[in-house]
Amino acid sequence: MSKLKIAVIISSTRDSRFGDKPAQWILDKANARPEIEAELVDIRSFDLPFFNEMASNLWMPSSDPRAVAWQNKIGEFDGFIFVLAEYNRSITGALKNAIDQAYNEWNRKPFGIVGYGSVGATRAAEHLRGIGVEMQMVSTRSAVHIGGSDFFAVHPLGQQNKAFSEIEGSIGPSANDMLDQLIWWGKATKSAREESAVAAQAAE
Repeated sequence: MSKLKIAVIISSTRDSRFGDKPAQWILDKANARPEIEAELVDIRSFDLPFFNEMASNLWMPSSDPRAVAWQNKIGEFDGFIFVLAEYNRSITGALKNAIDQAYNEWNRKPFGIVGYGSVGATRAAEHLRGIGVEMQMVSTRSAVHIGGSDFFAVHPLGQQNKAFSEIEGSIGPSANDMLDQLIWWGKATKSAREESAVAAQAAE
């Protein structure tokens, strides 16, 4: 089986966001795995409108070319790692809108989470897992939660601005577990999707 194509998706689009730093960290860790070819996907680069289609692309093709471009990009991947900010106990509006702009392209694929914030985006992660169920996705059990003293050690608000290597002992094991599970589910779902595609062609 070829390498799993994994998108590392930054969920915040703010100019002052912190997400680039953990995104690069998990991107490097993912690409260190021989089974993975990971790519950074920045929602901010796609200029997505608020969802304004007649229906989800489960039911009919989208009309806005920006939504179609996003769907085509998401469709390239076998799985996802969401770099998750927590806004008021949930995911960002930008991420929810980006998820809503596609449906078919998320289906039957796994995702992991790298969350950050004072409580490591734990509440946002639970919301994202619920959304993932509706999108027919598989969540890894393990996630990376960069919270508390670890978060303030690497975030400018903490005025230490340490490198991620300095908190690796705290968050590295959960990242490794998450990647192990993402690879397992990625292989399983990719194989099943390929079998379904072959069966569908044979039935034509």
